Amino acid sequence: MSEPVIESMAEVRSHLADVIDRARREETPTIITRRGKQEAVVIDIGEYQRLRQIAEGVEEAWLNQLADEAESEGTERSVTLEEMAALFRAPQE
Repeated sequence: MSEPVIESMAEVRSHLADVIDRARREETPTIITRRGKQEAVVIDIGEYQRLRQIAEGVEEAWLNQLADEAESEGTERSVTLEEMAALFRAPQE
């Protein structure tokens, strides 16, 4: 993957198709800024899916580690992996 290109929202609006093509063909992400602040990034869909798989794998490994640690401490006040995953994904108040 190439180093990202940084462009403002106004610049990206004027040539969005080129930004998408650059992400897909050249594997070059574009970081989109608004008022000088980084707001979003355009990447190839394949790269997005790869990153999602990595994130899901890391999350599952982390949950498994927590479950293993809880199991080694005994079953009192323990939760199942499914319960732990639900708690982890629940909206924070």
